[in-house]
Amino acid sequence: MVKTVEDLARLVVKAAEDKKAENLMVLDIKNLSVIADYFMICHGNNERQVQAIVKEIRDQAHKSGTNVRGIEGADEGRWVLVDLGDVVIHVFHREEREFYNLERLWKDAEVVSFSEEG
Repeated sequence: MVKTVEDLARLVVKAAEDKKAENLMVLDIKNLSVIADYFMICHGNNERQVQAIVKEIRDQAHKSGTNVRGIEGADEGRWVLVDLGDVVIHVFHREEREFYNLERLWKDAEVVSFSEEG
């Protein structure tokens, strides 16, 4: 069971890394928005990988007792949003990530590391 929002962010990062998510980035948006505390953004190279990343995040969230509030876009596997409340995850297909460039929209957010790799 996760005890803090930071624990939840770590769990999500590990789940995404386990499915080889690329260019994973966690943005601290606590002071910028009431939507969530953290946005995690990553991508996969094809629809199947995007769906596998999302499935692993969902499965790990359920195992930890975290309520998955919603998942949008999973069937298409191009831009999937996973809402875990205080942590919102955007899993993109590489092409969509380049096009939408959410990092630019949230450029004032602090990038934080919950990765075991650093």
